[in-house]
Amino acid sequence: MMSTFTQNSGFILLVDDNPTNLAVLAQTLKNAGLSIRIETDGESAIEQLEDETEQPELILLDVQMPGIDGFETCRRIKANPQTQEIPVIFMTALADTNSKVQGLSLGAVDYITKPFEGEEVLARVRVHLQLRHLTKKLENWNEQLEKNVAERTAALQQTQVQLIQQEKFATMGQLVAGVAHEINNPIGCISSNIAPAYEYLQDITQIIYLYQKHYPQPVAEIEEALEDLDIEFTLEDFPNLLESMKISSQRIQDISESMRNFSRSDTNKLVKADIHTGLDSTLMILRHRLKAVGCLPKIEVVKQYGNVPEIQCYPGLLNQVFTNLIANAIDALEDVPAPNIHISTEKTITDRIIIRIADNGMGMSQEVQQKLFEPLFTTKPLGKGTDLGMAIAQQIIEETHQGKISVSSELGKGCEFTIEIPVLA
Repeated sequence: MMSTFTQNSGFILLVDDNPTNLAVLAQTLKNAGLSIRIETDGESAIEQLEDETEQPELILLDVQMPGIDGFETCRRIKANPQTQEIPVIFMTALADTNSKVQGLSLGAVDYITKPFEGEEVLARVRVHLQLRHLTKKLENWNEQLEKNVAERTAALQQTQVQLIQQEKFATMGQLVAGVAHEINNPIGCISSNIAPAYEYLQDITQIIYLYQKHYPQPVAEIEEALEDLDIEFTLEDFPNLLESMKISSQRIQDISESMRNFSRSDTNKLVKADIHTGLDSTLMILRHRLKAVGCLPKIEVVKQYGNVPEIQCYPGLLNQVFTNLIANAIDALEDVPAPNIHISTEKTITDRIIIRIADNGMGMSQEVQQKLFEPLFTTKPLGKGTDLGMAIAQQIIEETHQGKISVSSELGKGCEFTIEIPVLA
């Protein structure tokens, strides 16, 4: 198992000024098939980390060293964006709680107490290498997912407004549904394994507590091992690790569900749909554009949803309109210091749903507003925007759904689009 595990494990950096400690650790790790590099003080370790293009998978760091000690070395490692994600395990003869708390507060992930026990060292190293690799896989997967979504969105944005708009909607639905399908397989595997992991942990915890209950005075070797392993902390912290994984996997499942809702394939028939689900799915799809990027601040989205019923509609077409309006609002907020988008819904006494999408951007002149719903009119250069066109959006709202779309804006005071749709078409 270990030989398979170490094929992609990179190397481990050992930092210790004691030649005996280094020799013991190096031999232990090499015998397990792990690659290592060695530094004898904190300054040299930091220089190596700054110079190396290849970073270690894990750092075993002595606390008491000449020059800067392990705590200061760890602080500098965590202060550098290029190295702050590398897990650090402290090696120390200091077993007091204050030292452990200080190390963990600096960003260390674990402690190994001297004198070393080979099996303990290997067990802790394996656990943190596995966590490191799992984290990297999730990060790479998330990056690839965002890249896929960005590439496909960019490809769609290059499509010119076509007379057969339904074909474009179907194509986009297939693409987004494909991404959602790609998400389901890996996240389903992760999510389905979390519950059994909880059960295994509960079983192990129960057995340990039973042993502690019926054998309150263990032999010296077991008592020493329990102290070294800090088993109480492990049992307390392990559920937290599982919970964070559970929350992350649920987040990805929510994204997948939003994609499926967004790419509804029932564009050719009227169905009952929840307007809020469509709006939320659109916001999820555009979430990457709402984040802070470089000097551009995060765009705050304020939602004020009223108590509105499901409506008879073509949800895929409405989602395209929502995407167009929200994407245009985002474009209008590029130079705004505190950008925000306000989305509200309400039901009128005449059984009509009103949706308002407003921004605090630069607004539009009266001349632009008068031309806004003309076919092929745009204020954006080629390749910018959703290519949907407000004329098509108007057709979807007013002709397909017997509703109404209007705009209210002043230069320097933002813009608000209002959509009215009957509950029953």
